[in-house]
Amino acid sequence: MASQLEAMVRQDIINGRLAPGTRLRLKELADFYGAGVIPLREALSRLAATGFVSSADQKGFSVGLISAVELRDITNTRLHIECKALSESIQRGDVDWESRIIAAHHRLDRLQIVEGPDRLLAPDWELAHDAFHSALISSCGSPWLLRFTHTLRDQTARYRMLSMHYTKSMHRDVPGEHRALLEAALAKDIDRACEILSAHYETTAQSLLQHESLNSKG
Repeated sequence: MASQLEAMVRQDIINGRLAPGTRLRLKELADFYGAGVIPLREALSRLAATGFVSSADQKGFSVGLISAVELRDITNTRLHIECKALSESIQRGDVDWESRIIAAHHRLDRLQIVEGPDRLLAPDWELAHDAFHSALISSCGSPWLLRFTHTLRDQTARYRMLSMHYTKSMHRDVPGEHRALLEAALAKDIDRACEILSAHYETTAQSLLQHESLNSKG
């Protein structure tokens, strides 16, 4: 039950239903999710370990804060690590790896990015998006690179809601960016693949940095 609650709260943070800094009152949340307080507390403790939630001894839980400084740091670090993982994966990738990235991209390309009148980030798309990027680096041969990449990707998810839920300007071809990345990877063009990946993440970061909630926090 705690794992299910963790996933539900995490998704509500990503989609912006639970805004950064919001106080998380256990009884209210338990009623909303139809769950017990004990498994909910465990779920929030897990989310606190990843930065989605902050915890204070006397103040309880609240949604983790976001900042421009942290976003820049996460993005720069992610680019260094994930480009390294992508380079190694392309070099080592075999036919099975090619099959994985083609299949992952096919699913991603068939899904809508946002859903509903509020244009919330679609959970199925988010899962497929993570699966595609995970498949791209899956042949890097380094469990530590994979672990670090997963951690940084998880942190980036806390900011993605600003792009998909709040940002008014959506004049970018995200599916096209993913197709270009797939083509470069299959062509074994490491420089081109890393260039596309970097631009993909930088564009997202620059879009997020325009949001007023980050401008007000430096």
